[in-house]
Amino acid sequence: MYNPKTKGFENISLSDYKGKYVLLTFYPLDFTFVCPTEIVALSNLIEEFDKRNCVVICVSTDSQFSHKAWCETSKENGGFNNTLKVPLLSDFKKTISRDYGVLLEDGVALRGTFLIDTKQIVRHSTINDLPVGRNMDEFLRIIDAFEYTEKFGDVCPA
Repeated sequence: MYNPKTKGFENISLSDYKGKYVLLTFYPLDFTFVCPTEIVALSNLIEEFDKRNCVVICVSTDSQFSHKAWCETSKENGGFNNTLKVPLLSDFKKTISRDYGVLLEDGVALRGTFLIDTKQIVRHSTINDLPVGRNMDEFLRIIDAFEYTEKFGDVCPA
């Protein structure tokens, strides 16, 4: 994983985040058009996810070196200019994307998002086709809804 906060590479495991929510967000490719809008939206909301004890991890089948280059590239050239606040996980071997059912035959991932709870159970998933981006604010609402049901032991209306 490339962590833009530390500007370094890290090895992680889902078990590292036990006791936290994890928003695992797959995207097709670095240096594309829709993907950065989604990732910037997540980055801009990172404090809200932090307040909800939720780690955000963005995943593509690009290499960790591509992730690093994308983070360091100027905005004028399609990058983030070192402003990104969310880590980018490399699924270069495509095993994670395949395991979560978002891998396409051409080797890129669909726009899949999985909310994993504090006990490491997938509680919510959405998968969008490639051309349509996601509304990242909706994932905050979903976390709030699951926290509500855990606290009050009831259902949570829309």
